[in-house]
Amino acid sequence: MAKQDCIPKKDADFLTQLKFLRDNAPNYQKDLNISPDDLNTLTADSTLFEGKLTTFNGADAAYSQTSTDKQATRAAVEARERAIIRRMKSATGYTEAIGQALKIIGTNDNTDMTTAKVDLSATVLAHGVELDFTKLKSDGVNLYSKRDGDTDYVFLAHDTISPYVDNRPLLVAGKPEVRRYKAIYVVNDEEIGYFSDEVVVTVQP
Repeated sequence: MAKQDCIPKKDADFLTQLKFLRDNAPNYQKDLNISPDDLNTLTADSTLFEGKLTTFNGADAAYSQTSTDKQATRAAVEARERAIIRRMKSATGYTEAIGQALKIIGTNDNTDMTTAKVDLSATVLAHGVELDFTKLKSDGVNLYSKRDGDTDYVFLAHDTISPYVDNRPLLVAGKPEVRRYKAIYVVNDEEIGYFSDEVVVTVQP
């Protein structure tokens, strides 16, 4: 049975896991052949990502830049954590019990992606619209939007990490604009499942 990814999707949960691994991995250093460099990486990355997340959470005015910075940092940190976890799991001393103790085993995932529906939400910010979505076990989502003058939805972006920020300028400067959004899952470069419910927001000048 397939398991869900052991790396949490939500940033707060990801940071909690990262710090937990930092604090508890030394207990299994001999069993899993964990190197001092790996432990140093977990410590440094915990501090690094916590700082970026704190900045991101408190930076409305500079949202666009901090969002990009935070997502890039998460991608880099997550890649390093995954590499460390892979090395742990390949060690001769690794057991399912140790994996459970370190919380690096994904839970069973019975999601049928052919019937899955994206949970999409939108928040208007000073520098655009933040679109939050569930990823489940997909490769990402395709986002579509519809603005004044559009006869139908048009493709907006493909994204693999929530949230996505739509920072397009207003069609008419100084005029409020209604924006509609929907999203659908993507697996192996093919759209799958059902479109999300339509989300509607008004962007102010």
